[in-house]
Amino acid sequence: MSIESIIGIVSGSIAIIGAAISIFRFFRNKHKTMEELFKQLVYKGTTDAERKKTLKKLNKTPLIANRIKDDYINSFVLGKRGPELVLFDLCDSNDIAPTDDICRGLIGSHMPSLMKRYEEKRKTQIVYMSDLLKAKFPNTCYRLTHILDKHNVKYAFLQGTKDIWCRDYMPVQTPSGKFIQFKYDPSYLKGNPEWEASRSDVKEVCRLNDINAEFSNINIDGGNVLICDGRAILSDRIYSENPEMDKEKLVAELSKLLECEVIIIPAQNGDMTGHADGMVRFANKNTILGNRLDNEYKYWREGMYKVIKQYHLKYINVPFLTDMKDPKHPLSAIGIYVNYLEVDNLIVMPIFGREEDKQVESILKEAFPDKTIETIDYNEVAQEGGLLNCTTWVIKK
Repeated sequence: MSIESIIGIVSGSIAIIGAAISIFRFFRNKHKTMEELFKQLVYKGTTDAERKKTLKKLNKTPLIANRIKDDYINSFVLGKRGPELVLFDLCDSNDIAPTDDICRGLIGSHMPSLMKRYEEKRKTQIVYMSDLLKAKFPNTCYRLTHILDKHNVKYAFLQGTKDIWCRDYMPVQTPSGKFIQFKYDPSYLKGNPEWEASRSDVKEVCRLNDINAEFSNINIDGGNVLICDGRAILSDRIYSENPEMDKEKLVAELSKLLECEVIIIPAQNGDMTGHADGMVRFANKNTILGNRLDNEYKYWREGMYKVIKQYHLKYINVPFLTDMKDPKHPLSAIGIYVNYLEVDNLIVMPIFGREEDKQVESILKEAFPDKTIETIDYNEVAQEGGLLNCTTWVIKK
């Protein structure tokens, strides 16, 4: 082979390598540019006007490809959100799947949890209520459905129920989407003929409303089951409702059925139902909102401190009102703020005409920065013994 040929081959190879390096740098810089833009977007020192410009630049990058909506750009507010929340909101609000390329391009790392959450959000959440709620409390029911309509939340009414507290007798939906229908035979309904007559036939209700559920002989009300990201909170009322079962075996079976780590909190002695949803709620798997501990009895406060420590939970104190008891309505739930309705990006919280209303609204806004908080006067229903979570059954389909 001649020297000229060798020189030609070497020169050609160098040119190819140089071109390859240039292409590599081009794409590397494109991703770096996206990441830099995203860092600028979430940087606390960036002004709102600069964020809008940053979003417009981000929108022109190859991976985003002009999919960010103008309304989203113009109304964007960072608030107290961190990078992951902003990334998810950007993708969720603009129907951009958070693929590996998107996550690596914007945040510099692989985020499979965001894709899982994105796919879960694409499932439709529906709020079910007993048709008796509409019949017995038409005005209150209208106020609630008006809020749901405002936020494009789907809802429907259950047929064949015997009371309005559908959360308690309807099945519990597990993280995988299965329905577990527990035995509905609460002790607090026994001994009173009127209350016993109000106990819905859960199998018949499921049949009438086309709900396919797996049935369990464990006796539990749905209002005593709170689920969030692989964790479930129940009160220790489950032990007295299932006296024939060993406590450890009961918790193990519930963990298997619910597909969750089960956390047991103490029930309150003065609470007829012992339901967890009248005491605490999840903000996320590591954070719970609950009735203000300082106002609680010592046994319950100390019991909750043990749970908080054992499961490394953050506890957000929420006011609850103990001075609004009405002798005419001894079962009244007026004053319990944590029994709110949560569906998709919406929380509907009860208000009681007190200065604490605004305080609780602020607490919820801080605990759920990516959710809208609406308020409702639900006292007409609350006087009967329950609030928003009690009278709604939220599922994904």
